[in-house]
Amino acid sequence: MAKVIEGLYYAESHEYVRVEGNIGYVGITDYAQEQLGNVVYVDTPEVGDSVAAGEEFGAVESVKAASDLISPVSGEVLEVNEALADAPELVNEDAFNNWIIKVELSDLSELDNLLNAEAYSNLCGE
Repeated sequence: MAKVIEGLYYAESHEYVRVEGNIGYVGITDYAQEQLGNVVYVDTPEVGDSVAAGEEFGAVESVKAASDLISPVSGEVLEVNEALADAPELVNEDAFNNWIIKVELSDLSELDNLLNAEAYSNLCGE
C-alpha cells in the first residue's frame, strides 16, 4: 500500500506539494513511484524557469515507462534536487523526502484546487 502523508497537497496526476510559507516542494507521490517501477532518469526544468499549475515541467523515466511531470502549482523554480541527477532511484526509496523542484509559489489560492491526503488516498483506491 502506497504511503500518503497528511498535510501535503496532491494533484490527480500524482504529484504532491509540501508548502512552507510561500515555498512549495514538488515531487511525485509514493503511489506514482510504485506504478512507475525503478526510476532511471528525472528530467527537470532549470532554476529560474516558471512553472504553471496543470502544465508539464519535466518527466520521470523508469525501466517500464516515461511519465510527464505536471506542476500542481505556479511559480518560479528556486532549486532543482541535484541529487536526482546522479541517483534517480532516490525517488523510489523515499518519494516524499526526495522532492524534484522547489518553487516560489505565485498564487497560494491554487492549493484549493488540490486534494488532501484522504481525497488522494480515495483516488488511488487505497
